[in-house]
Amino acid sequence: MPADRIAPARSTTGDLRSHGRYAYSPITQRPDFTWPGGKRLAVYVALNLEHYAFGEGLVEEIVPALDTHDVLNHSWREYGNRVGAWRLLDLFTKSGVPPSLLVNSDIYRHCSELVSAYRESGAGVVAHGRTNSEAQAGLAEPIERALIDEVTTVLGAREGRAVEGWLGPWIAETANTPDLLDEAGYRYVLDWCFDDQPSWLATRRGRLLAVPYPQELNDSNAIVVRRASAREFTDMIVDQFDEMLAQSTQQPLVMGIALHAYVAGQPFRLRHLRRAFEHIAQHRDRVWLATSGQIARHFSEIEAGR
Repeated sequence: MPADRIAPARSTTGDLRSHGRYAYSPITQRPDFTWPGGKRLAVYVALNLEHYAFGEGLVEEIVPALDTHDVLNHSWREYGNRVGAWRLLDLFTKSGVPPSLLVNSDIYRHCSELVSAYRESGAGVVAHGRTNSEAQAGLAEPIERALIDEVTTVLGAREGRAVEGWLGPWIAETANTPDLLDEAGYRYVLDWCFDDQPSWLATRRGRLLAVPYPQELNDSNAIVVRRASAREFTDMIVDQFDEMLAQSTQQPLVMGIALHAYVAGQPFRLRHLRRAFEHIAQHRDRVWLATSGQIARHFSEIEAGR
C-alpha cells in the first residue's frame, strides 16, 4: 500500500487510534454477581444458519474454488441446511442444551421449516444479517441502516416479536454499526469478542450490551481455518468448560460455543461433539445452560438494579 494511503496509528495528541466504545476494565476489579440459581458460569451454544448465493459474493470454502460455478463448496454449505442442522437439532433436544439460532434473514425464504423446527424446540433467535454472501464492512451509513432495517423487519414478522440480538455476517462492522443497532432497537450484539463477561458498548444514543461470542471455540475458525480435527475441537470445548467452571469461583463468566451446521453437522464431527454436550449436561446443576438472549436480559436486569 502506498505510504500516503496508510492511516496514521496515532492522533495529533500522541494517543493510539481507538474505537471509543469501551474503557479498559480488568475482570478482577468488577462488582460480583451470580446467574440464576446462584450459578457462576453461564453456557450458551450459538448455531449459525446461513444461506449463500451460488457463484457470487463472499463464501466459506472447505477447499479453494476453481471458478464461480463452485458446486463443491456450495453443496458442502447447503448440506448444513438440508441435513446437518436437523441432526444438531436432535442433539440439542436430547442433551437439554438450548440453542441460540443465528439466522440470516434469507433463510426464511430458503428453508423456513428449519427455523420453525428450532423455534418449536425453544431456541432463541438472533439476527445474523441478510446472507453470508455479503458483509457490512465498508458500507455507507444509509445503506447499512437500510440493511439492518430490512433484516429486523423480516425477523420480527417471522418470529412475531422483535429480535433482541445481532451478529454480523463474518463479524464485520463499520464505525457506525453499534449506533445503528442501538437505534434499530437491538439490546445486545455478539460481534465484540473481548471479554468473558457481558460488557457495555457506548453508542451515540446510549449504550449496547456486548455478550461474549467465541472466536477460538468456533468450528469455522478451529476446523475450517486451522484444520483442527473433530476430536481436537471436542477436546477444546471440554477443556474450556472445565477451566472456566473452575475460574468462575472467582468471577461469574460466560462461555459460548459457536457452531455452523455445515461444519459441526457432518456425521463424523457430530459423533465427537456429542461427547462435549454430554460432558456439559452432566454439570447442569452447577452451570446455567441458557440462550444468549437470556444471558443479556439477566445481566441487564442486574445492572438496572445497581
